[in-house]
Amino acid sequence: MQSGISASQELVSQFSEFLASESHFGLLVTIASEKLQPLQLLTSSLGAPFADNVNSLLKPHVKLNEALYVILRRYPSSPALVGVTYVPDTAPVRQKMLFASTERTLVRELGTEHFRETFFATSPDELTPAGFDKHDAHSAVEAPLTEEERSLSAVRKAEQEAGQGTGTREIHLSQNLATPIAENALDALRELGSGSGPSLVMLKINPQTESVELVPENSNPSSISELLQVISSTEPRFTFYRFNHTHNGEESSPLLFFYTCPASPGTKAIKFRMMYPLMKRAVLAAAEKEAALKPVKRFEVEEVDELSEATVLEELHPKVEVKKAFGRPKRPGR
Repeated sequence: MQSGISASQELVSQFSEFLASESHFGLLVTIASEKLQPLQLLTSSLGAPFADNVNSLLKPHVKLNEALYVILRRYPSSPALVGVTYVPDTAPVRQKMLFASTERTLVRELGTEHFRETFFATSPDELTPAGFDKHDAHSAVEAPLTEEERSLSAVRKAEQEAGQGTGTREIHLSQNLATPIAENALDALRELGSGSGPSLVMLKINPQTESVELVPENSNPSSISELLQVISSTEPRFTFYRFNHTHNGEESSPLLFFYTCPASPGTKAIKFRMMYPLMKRAVLAAAEKEAALKPVKRFEVEEVDELSEATVLEELHPKVEVKKAFGRPKRPGR
């Protein structure tokens, strides 16, 4: 999922300046005014060790609550650069989402051929000499695949998806923003819209492909209490539910949308959770465009236990406050 933010002309120009001189150790980049903007060039004396430059030049710019893109000259031969997306846990939520979703755009617009590797960091410790060493050790454990192994893996994945019918289609929200959604997920939404299928459609995001997939679910809950029991308490979910119920003697079947995103520990979990608020708009747009589904009410919480049948019914059928007519006080002596 991409945010639609692009590189400014100032960034492109400064990146060219950065590439032109080996005395430039790093380039810091931020997002401002809906553009990728340069913050500062980091220049060192020729021959200074990478670790020394990290401590003296980079460290002062790494904040506890501020996201940052860090491009460093690390390797003696081309491609010489490493790109780090630094999104600390305490950064503002909107900033987290923007930086995570624009990571690929930054590398693509500056030229993937210049970057030997990119990775994601969430704490200042990861942007220290010891942090880079730890990253190197972790990467070395995962031996790279040969071209033949990559091809074979791609074939197997394609065969598996073909066998399961999990083709995807991109839903375009704008010229720059598109989200792949599995065909079987779209089919389930259409069945819900036509009333020919179950009353429940649950969706999730595949973190590897960044596509929206259908969560296989055999249950067909008849109440909100039953619904809450089948929504995952450990992973985020998009849930569409046709709530057939009777209130004050009247039957109704409103369509409800639940976005749940429980807190999960770990760096990968943080990045995974960031995808959901970004893709929520695409999921709702796909439901309306492909299946004419427009929820009457939306419920957005972190933990499933924040919801209950009582709170949902209160939202659907708010109590009408009966106001008493103003009684004018009697005049004295009457």
